[in-house]
Amino acid sequence: MPTPTRRLMIFRGLAGGAAAAIASAVAWVRPAEAAEEAGETAGPVLARTSSIPVGGGRIINGRWVVTQPVKGTFRAFSAKCTHQGCAVATIRGGTINCPCHGSRFRIADGSVARGPAGRPLARRKIKISKGVIRLG
Repeated sequence: MPTPTRRLMIFRGLAGGAAAAIASAVAWVRPAEAAEEAGETAGPVLARTSSIPVGGGRIINGRWVVTQPVKGTFRAFSAKCTHQGCAVATIRGGTINCPCHGSRFRIADGSVARGPAGRPLARRKIKISKGVIRLG
């Protein structure tokens, strides 16, 4: 059997990588499509609406913040402070609070209520169905 050339080995590596990338993309798309066809929402469950206090919120798994600024209105944000990336830790008095440097963000829209952060928390789309809040 002849020894493969360098060019052939590079081509095989690229082809294998492309196949792996396509297979990975298909694995991520199919569950979402199946959920949509079944009439379900594909995003992970964040919380039940009943567990989010009016005028407050909850930090979910240290990754997301879900708030209910007024009854029946829900918002979701990243729990990562925009100042230096610390995880926010509390929700009190209408603000989402970062323990690292004291930044505060409004529960209604994630905007900065007090610095040093200069940018709002990243907003996340959510879907609510049958009392369940999911990432959308």
